Amino acid sequence: MTPNMGNIDRIVRVVVALVVAVLIFTNVLTGVWAWIAGVLAVVFLATSAIGFCPLYLPFRIKTR
Repeated sequence: MTPNMGNIDRIVRVVVALVVAVLIFTNVLTGVWAWIAGVLAVVFLATSAIGFCPLYLPFRIKTR
């Protein structure tokens, strides 16, 4: 897995994940939408941590 995410892409994903977490913990997002957003936030954090996004491969996107 060659890293394909740049620093700005990684930072944006972490910020979005943190905003989603705050919205969930303040009960702005509830129910099914909270679960969906929570799963996406975890995926964003994971891809940011490893610097690799598998969805970028088929489209040959590299922000690095």
